[in-house]
Amino acid sequence: MAETRRIAHLDMDAFYASVELLRYPELRGQAVVIGGGARHQPVLLPDGTRQFSRLRDYVGRGVVTTSTYEARALGVFSAMGTMKAAALAPDAVLLPTDFDSYRRLSRLFKAAVAEIAPHIEDRGIDEIYIDLSEHPEETRALALRIKQAVRDATGLSCSIGVAPNKLLAKICSELDKPDGVTIVSYEDIPSRVWPLAVRKVNGIGPKADAKLAALGITTVGQVAAADEALLQEHFGLNYASWLKRVAHGQDERAVVTSHEPKSISRETTFERDLHAKHDRVALSEIFTRLCQRLGEDLARKRYVGRTVGIKLRYSDFSRATRDVTLPLPTADAAAIRRAAGECLRRVPLDQRLRLLGVKISALSSMDDPGLDLSATPRPRQGELFADL
Repeated sequence: MAETRRIAHLDMDAFYASVELLRYPELRGQAVVIGGGARHQPVLLPDGTRQFSRLRDYVGRGVVTTSTYEARALGVFSAMGTMKAAALAPDAVLLPTDFDSYRRLSRLFKAAVAEIAPHIEDRGIDEIYIDLSEHPEETRALALRIKQAVRDATGLSCSIGVAPNKLLAKICSELDKPDGVTIVSYEDIPSRVWPLAVRKVNGIGPKADAKLAALGITTVGQVAAADEALLQEHFGLNYASWLKRVAHGQDERAVVTSHEPKSISRETTFERDLHAKHDRVALSEIFTRLCQRLGEDLARKRYVGRTVGIKLRYSDFSRATRDVTLPLPTADAAAIRRAAGECLRRVPLDQRLRLLGVKISALSSMDDPGLDLSATPRPRQGELFADL
């Protein structure tokens, strides 16, 4: 199989945690968990040292945003309940999230990469794909130069995998973390990819992993060797065919250098369950703040949207969503707040709430010459702070 492409996947190492270690270098080498609230901000003591919150003192319903590699060695990973994490690593330091800083460092590392290799697909705050196919420089030297540029711009390390396609590049960027460079060819698949657990393949989730395990298939190599009829029997024709292709390292997806989002959202999980009646003031403030931040996101990304929606998760983990389509697109926080309030009046509010979210979709670019925002209604400012 001809290897005409060189696709890199760059993944920042424990990104949020690493940003915090820039701020608090005395925590290097320690188990640190990111995901606390404002009350977990470190306290500066009279002697100039800092006093940090510990995971053992946490009480609430939050989840871990990320953790250092030392905390991961103790079993603490992202999306884990913080109370569960406290049982595993009670002495770990707990820090609040600071998304403004994470976004700032994200912009810096992406700009540094673009100076060297501009064909970038943005995959989130801490990872990108880079098409290096037309770059004249030798692969390893180029990867090392990109890594150094990221470090010079941010003070942070990253890991890079380079392969003939996006599937393999993403897999191999994880093989030598942290601060690694891994280059994989098709010939390397049997030795580097087939021994890996099937869950290492992006697109094989927990349910598929469990079904494969029940068939005695736990590695990528076993998927490659599996009888296709057996896979079709348990997964259907399309997914079975996809499993066989990815197990052999086949992926024709292009690096997409421009991406239009389908929606933009903001949501928050409460430290404790809140009730619409008894916690009306707190919920109204949170609701308004989410709409304000959503408006800021739209303005920064230069989008307007027509469909505003809400998402609720109740204390029993059931969910409710509602949306409304506006006559004209908007990026105005007050208009979003008013539309989201209309949605909120259409859902049951007799249970306590765990999560509240606001979303806007049917997006258009503010720079679209055919877009006319002059007639967009502007609600009175007082409506922005209306009660739930």
